[in-house]
Amino acid sequence: MLDRVEERLARLLADESRSRRTADPRSAVLVAGVAELVQAGAERAHPVICLTGYLAAGGDPAGEDVVAACAALELIDTCLMIRDDVRKNATLRRGIPTLHISHAAEHERNGWRGESRRFGEGTAVLAGDLAVAYGDRIAARLPYPARELWDSLRTERTIGAHAEAAAATEYLDDAWPGQCLDGCGDGCAAGWYGLRHALLIGAALAGRDDLREPYEGYARALHAAWRIRGFLRGGPGFDGDAQFLRDIFFDAEAREKAEETIAGLLARADAAVAAAPVSPRWRTELVAFARRVAGCE
Repeated sequence: MLDRVEERLARLLADESRSRRTADPRSAVLVAGVAELVQAGAERAHPVICLTGYLAAGGDPAGEDVVAACAALELIDTCLMIRDDVRKNATLRRGIPTLHISHAAEHERNGWRGESRRFGEGTAVLAGDLAVAYGDRIAARLPYPARELWDSLRTERTIGAHAEAAAATEYLDDAWPGQCLDGCGDGCAAGWYGLRHALLIGAALAGRDDLREPYEGYARALHAAWRIRGFLRGGPGFDGDAQFLRDIFFDAEAREKAEETIAGLLARADAAVAAAPVSPRWRTELVAFARRVAGCE
């Protein structure tokens, strides 16, 4: 099914690129930027989560709506990556120059009017807007329950991204992801809703509203376990102060306690799955999936 998601993305971006090149070559630049990032390779994390939630809920493997939803999820991820790169002035993403850097360099090489940095950032932000516009176009055709979850996800991921940036600017960001242990809510800067909403969209497309509660419990526990693992390994969002905390204060005993915390969270995720009305095969798969996400394999 993931291959069909790849095909859907490739077809959309190829069609857009072809039509834009014919109408106005300048507009094709934005499409090319989005396509380059999407095609540069990624884990397709949220599409995989959505497919897992859908199939575990008994969804039809031949279904087209779930393929569309997964393509839309990848496009919103692309938008948020572009905006994050601009905000952090990152130079590389997926092994290639970030869009704001490449467009600023293009501006400077050509000696165009204005400031190269502002042109690069502005063009990158527009490419991000285009990615999420494509996602909205796809999601507009989803059944209402899934579309409602998509709209909620759009709002929460935007607010969450701002919350993260604002906390860092005000020196209020916490290197240790303790807030995730207490249970993340709406606007979580760490983005727990990315996991929750992807699962719930899958369940909604399978017509399984009865899975909302167990999927939410599973997502909360798994998100917290993933965040702690990210802290221990120095993953995205855990550099700077987090590295200082790990290197100076986090000794072997503290790491052992953190591993125990992860194990306890996975036990909570397992309990949520055990209570979920899904087949034994998918119950086993959800348990294994949690361990892959939490880095316990």
